[in-house]
Amino acid sequence: MRKYLLTGIGIAGMACMAACNQGQSTADQQQATPDILAANVDSTVNPAQDYFDYVNGGWIKRNPIPAEYSSWGIGNLVQEELYKRLRLINEQAVEKPGDDISRKIAAFWKSGMDSVALNAAGIKPIEADLKAIDAVTNTRELVALAAQQNIFTGVMCSPYIAQDAKNSEAMALQFYQGGLGLPNRDYYFNTDERTTKIRQAYPAHIAKMLQFTGMDSTAAKAAAASVVQLETILARSSRKLADLRDPEANYHKMAVTQLNKMAGNIDWAAFIKQQGINSHADTIIVGQPEFYTALSNAVKSQPLDAWKNYLKWHLINSSASTLSDDIAATDFAFYGTLLKGQEKQKPRWKRVLDAEEGAMGEALGQLFVKEFFNADAKKRYENLVEDIRGALKTRIENLTWMSDSTKQKALYKLSKITKKVGYPDKWKDFSAMTIKEQSYAANARAAQQWWHNYQVNKLGKPVDRTEWDMTPQTYNAYYNPSNNEIVLPAGIFTVPGKRDEELDDALVYGYAGASTIGHEITHGFDDEGRQFDADGNLKNWWTKEDEAKFNQRAAVMINQFNSYVVVDTLHINGKATLGENIADLGGILLGWDAFQKTAQFKKNQPIAGYSPAQRYFMGYSLGWLSHTKKEDLARRVLTDVHSPAKFRVIGPFSDVDAFYKVYNLKEGDGMWRADSARVRIW
Repeated sequence: MRKYLLTGIGIAGMACMAACNQGQSTADQQQATPDILAANVDSTVNPAQDYFDYVNGGWIKRNPIPAEYSSWGIGNLVQEELYKRLRLINEQAVEKPGDDISRKIAAFWKSGMDSVALNAAGIKPIEADLKAIDAVTNTRELVALAAQQNIFTGVMCSPYIAQDAKNSEAMALQFYQGGLGLPNRDYYFNTDERTTKIRQAYPAHIAKMLQFTGMDSTAAKAAAASVVQLETILARSSRKLADLRDPEANYHKMAVTQLNKMAGNIDWAAFIKQQGINSHADTIIVGQPEFYTALSNAVKSQPLDAWKNYLKWHLINSSASTLSDDIAATDFAFYGTLLKGQEKQKPRWKRVLDAEEGAMGEALGQLFVKEFFNADAKKRYENLVEDIRGALKTRIENLTWMSDSTKQKALYKLSKITKKVGYPDKWKDFSAMTIKEQSYAANARAAQQWWHNYQVNKLGKPVDRTEWDMTPQTYNAYYNPSNNEIVLPAGIFTVPGKRDEELDDALVYGYAGASTIGHEITHGFDDEGRQFDADGNLKNWWTKEDEAKFNQRAAVMINQFNSYVVVDTLHINGKATLGENIADLGGILLGWDAFQKTAQFKKNQPIAGYSPAQRYFMGYSLGWLSHTKKEDLARRVLTDVHSPAKFRVIGPFSDVDAFYKVYNLKEGDGMWRADSARVRIW
């Protein structure tokens, strides 16, 4: 996936083409607006020394991070307008509920906005679940309840339903590691000062939250210690971020009876049935078998009361945002302020909109595409996909390190990539989602249950390759290896304050062509994507010699990004971020190749004082216009397979020969890398 700039925003929507596209008045359209690329520049910085600070530094200096955010950037600029429009839609639905979707929107909004009722209810919305935990008297009952609550709380492990990586025509029940309260396993063991501080604060936070369930402070403190001990056991057998990126190593197809043999203290057939899965689940795919063995052993070795405390902790932790203000504020103090550096919560109305996007964002998306993503815009970006596809075709054909046999298979896979642009051809039916006049927590759970049922119903049925996993208003995009497809929501193409027809090709080929379309297509040929064939199956189509050459070239990129220090002493994890870094570099090269064929490039007429070639690199960098607080940077280094925004600009640009020529880089400049040290893959 391309972007993770909007941390904490469920409505990752940049689709407010609202302020930028056809939504403007005729008078507004007639007024010239400042050039967005020129306006962001910090002319005190030499682009050859630090291109990110040069091209985005002016904007960053003028736009400090608001207190309720951990980062602030281009996505947020449009997101703010989207919030306003979504709020209006919700308020109108409350005032005049019409069809079923409008009534659901109104009910969800009212339940989330009624802080008086939320505060009066306190812990009541989850009291029945707490009593069910208290009633557990043995391991069998514990596992049965955990299986039921897992749907809403993620306890113990992470089951999900997705295409079988080695048979993309079939949906399969899959089991992944999970069940932790901290972001990932490294938080339980890393010894750097920042991570240690978080780990040391974690037991006290659990204790505070458990006191809301009725425990006194002494009991809560002891319970918290038992929870941390239990989670540490699970973390010790959890794989690291980089290791999770190997699709072959994280694929173990087996009968449920085989899982019972390696993790026999849990009846997995019963666990699966407790999740409402009654058929097509005799065979499963386990990502990390050693985790399930450790989980099984912990069910037997850890006291029953420790497990009950664990269930209570994850119950209130996962429900906090839908409960009273004091519970939500306590949750935010740890996960928002300590982990991310946010000084205060977003206002309630924005938080409710975030939750609503997660519950039924595609329903809202139908309203946006009708008004804000016209046929001309859709056609422009569909054509751009083909320009980028053609550029990669030429590059593959001209590779000197790859054999002809592997080239032919690569070209075939490229030709088979499906493009989805703007919005889905058919929409999900939310009529069975029981959003109604009830508590906010109950509505949130109803949405979760609907999504669970929706996924379960895919088992045993043909794969729906038309489905979208993002809403049209999402400021993101993705490559799905199992479908061999790129999915490009309407929102990702938006430039704040601009209509699409105002954008010159240089900006578009950098902003959309390179950092989105080229990036996603390259994912089909990065260190993970290249392991899937044209039909979306995990199947090696490379010769051993070509695979070795690819890995040698990829190692250069791993070493390059390992050298970047993000915050404190934390370096980028070059292995964990390799796929995204390859996709960034590939996207830039493909966008550049395609842009050179345009009339704008050939005419070479400057805009706002910048040549078309300069504007191309500026356009790409616009996609990473943002800055982030140190707390959240540290979190991302440990948990995110994407490099931080700045390094997604200076890293790949340092490997692009055209960039050296356009900006006249010389040895000794900050952006300079010796030719032998530059990454050469695609």
